[in-house]
Amino acid sequence: MIDVQKQNDTREIDIQKVGVKDVETPLIIQRKHESNQVVYAKAKMSVSLPRHYKGTHMSRFIEILNDFKQKNILGVDIRKMLEVMQKKLEAKSSYLKFDFKYFIEKIAPVSKMKSLMSYDCFFEGTLDENDYKFFLGVKVPVTTLCPCSKEISKAGAHNQRAIVKAKISYNEDEHIWLEDLIDDIETCASSPLYSLLKREDEKFVTESAYDNPKFVEDIIRDVVLKFEENKIIKFYEVEIEAQESIHNHNAWAYQKSK
Repeated sequence: MIDVQKQNDTREIDIQKVGVKDVETPLIIQRKHESNQVVYAKAKMSVSLPRHYKGTHMSRFIEILNDFKQKNILGVDIRKMLEVMQKKLEAKSSYLKFDFKYFIEKIAPVSKMKSLMSYDCFFEGTLDENDYKFFLGVKVPVTTLCPCSKEISKAGAHNQRAIVKAKISYNEDEHIWLEDLIDDIETCASSPLYSLLKREDEKFVTESAYDNPKFVEDIIRDVVLKFEENKIIKFYEVEIEAQESIHNHNAWAYQKSK
């Protein structure tokens, strides 16, 4: 049969990324001090396409994904998967990202009741010829309580849920656990969130947040200090958005490593 994708294209345009996205797949995640967790993930896979090819072979992405799944190593070796993508699709660069929900057991601060908390996370990898980069990403919901509102009010202060998004990179021979990354971010907020709180827990969390007011500027600076102190982290990108409870807009801050 004719290989249409390998036919010559005359427009002289290289394509930086072409591939598939939102491919649903199970993913095996290694947990800290616990057995592996199997999560539902969505994959995005792409390669570079030189100007002389009309298209890439989309089916090969799914074949590669299935091969790794059958070997029960999916999600363990991002670099190996990128290398296979490059080889099978005859590309100079490859890209891979898995978005997934990761569950961590949280213990309520007073009642000590246990519940599962979900976090949006991702693994992302790029391979440009032999230059490999890996990124770990999380989206962590937290509580912020406004220092200005507390200062000017006779009673109370407005507080809201905020989302901290972080993306970090580190060397292949190092490792950072999702649990540790999430915990570092939560400790920078006015208060962490919980899936299950009894009345005594709610009282504790509310009063703790009131005693620990934070602007979005405070939180992002504290997160940056945590990341700067961690010698394993080589790159970071942090964003926080507070879903304001007394405004029709959100407060937002962003910081990237130099």
